[in-house]
Amino acid sequence: MSLDRQLIPQWRRGYRFQFEPAQNAHVLLYPEGMIKLNESASAIGGLIDGERSVALIIEALDLQFPGFPELGSDVEQFMEVARAEHWIDLA
Repeated sequence: MSLDRQLIPQWRRGYRFQFEPAQNAHVLLYPEGMIKLNESASAIGGLIDGERSVALIIEALDLQFPGFPELGSDVEQFMEVARAEHWIDLA
């Protein structure tokens, strides 16, 4: 079963997505620590604003990075992992 692309992701309370110069990467900060994100996760994370649906995030990324047929499933997979790790809520 695939993820409902009409769901809207938002960072959970206490989690903050930002660029960290010391890491030279985007990170997800939370009270117990920090998660360094790779480029793909950073591109997705930068579009999580609590207003865009998963479908709109996929559309935006498709415009930025055309020609990647697996893009939609990659975004869905990120959302599933982020939800399982309690980084985001999907509503």
